[in-house]
Amino acid sequence: MIEIERKYLIGNLDALVPLLLNGQSIKQGYLFSTHDRSCRIRLKGDHAFITMKFGESALVRSEFEYEIPLTEAQLLLRNCSKVLSKTRYEVRVNSHLWEIDVFTGKLQGLIIAEIELTREDEVFDLPEWIGQEVTADKSYLNINLIERL
Repeated sequence: MIEIERKYLIGNLDALVPLLLNGQSIKQGYLFSTHDRSCRIRLKGDHAFITMKFGESALVRSEFEYEIPLTEAQLLLRNCSKVLSKTRYEVRVNSHLWEIDVFTGKLQGLIIAEIELTREDEVFDLPEWIGQEVTADKSYLNINLIERL
């Protein structure tokens, strides 16, 4: 499966805060990662996933994600050297779903908005709360954010 995703920082937090409802806690770590591939374990609420991503681009990558038993994911997560925590909110803007990640711990204060697209050149509306695009800045990929912990 191909993932096409653009990332943005939040420009107007006051406009966004009223939309942040029913967030879901996420904990994730990486079993391995290189410059062009990774294997992630994620606990999302009472569900768990293993995800493999391939590709050097931050915009377009191959992604394979599978739900796995929660107890197995918890065991695998113990093998990760660092674990990132965040709360994810979903905000619908017209026909697109934005995922808003509010980071905790050492990354507290960082809020990233992501939108998945069906094409690289897909047209979509930017909500008033969107700020600077950081898609091309690989330091905003979760795999690199976790290194700040």
